[in-house]
Amino acid sequence: MLPPHRVVIAAFPGVELLNVTGPAEVFSVATRVAGTGGPQYTVRIATAGGEPVATAGGIRLMADLTLDEVHGDVDTLLVSGAVRVDDHGVEPVLDGGMIDWLREAAPGAHRVGSVCTGAHLLAAAGLLDGLSATTHWRTAARLAADHPRVTVDPDPIFIREGRLWTCAGIAAGMDMALSMVTEDHGPELALTTARTMVMYVKRAGGQSQFSVPLAIPADPGDRIDSLRMWIGEHLAEDLSAEALATRLHLSVRHFSRLFRRRTGTTPAAYVESVRLEAARRLLQDSGHDLPGIAALSGLGSVESLHRSFRRRLGTTPAAYRRRFR
Repeated sequence: MLPPHRVVIAAFPGVELLNVTGPAEVFSVATRVAGTGGPQYTVRIATAGGEPVATAGGIRLMADLTLDEVHGDVDTLLVSGAVRVDDHGVEPVLDGGMIDWLREAAPGAHRVGSVCTGAHLLAAAGLLDGLSATTHWRTAARLAADHPRVTVDPDPIFIREGRLWTCAGIAAGMDMALSMVTEDHGPELALTTARTMVMYVKRAGGQSQFSVPLAIPADPGDRIDSLRMWIGEHLAEDLSAEALATRLHLSVRHFSRLFRRRTGTTPAAYVESVRLEAARRLLQDSGHDLPGIAALSGLGSVESLHRSFRRRLGTTPAAYRRRFR
């Protein structure tokens, strides 16, 4: 019989409850469905002083041990993130004590992962330098800006880079944990665990199907932002870079440079995102058929609609409508 796989989840005040309990439950269910003699996981929650911590929803989370009691025999070390919401938006909480502890503890763990904005803690500890990573779509731009040595991809549900794992927001921690079960003990146990928990063994698509990719704060006095607002109201018109540059009386090259500086993307990619967002909302909220949605969103044809959904969301318009309407 194999020794139990030791999982430690580090938490601090303000964490989302499901960031911690979601992965913990996946490992727990995997142990139970494996039965006597099967693979076993032991899950322990660690906090700075071993004290209970208040989660974002106000529910108190009990700890099993202190951070100092976590030693090098950890098989999987997970860190949950927390966010601060104010008038300026959503910001990750950077707990200095947790970051310092991760620098010392993470190298001794066989596998290290973050849940949601926990990726900001791993990055601040220098653990993600030179790697690809993801986090909640609301803070992905901040992660990229703060840590240029990290290649941030805001779309995947989770990313694995060797022994380092990062995942998207909240419930994505369960997807990541399920994939870890697959890696540890094979797809059969993962599938049985997923069936027991009534969840997908592998979700179709990425974060883009849940997020609003256009959440760039607008400045009414900015020419590019005024154009962005105009684009959203004229989706069926010619929105090529040439046409948009002409509208601002700029050369295409100068316009494209200004647009990328303001939005972080190209005019063509932005326009497709706007049109895709409009198509998503029409699929969710209207009874229009696919040709009508393609026309209203500016994507033009059903074929273009399908291409955009498959390329950007990893799913089809029909599957998206079935899931989210």
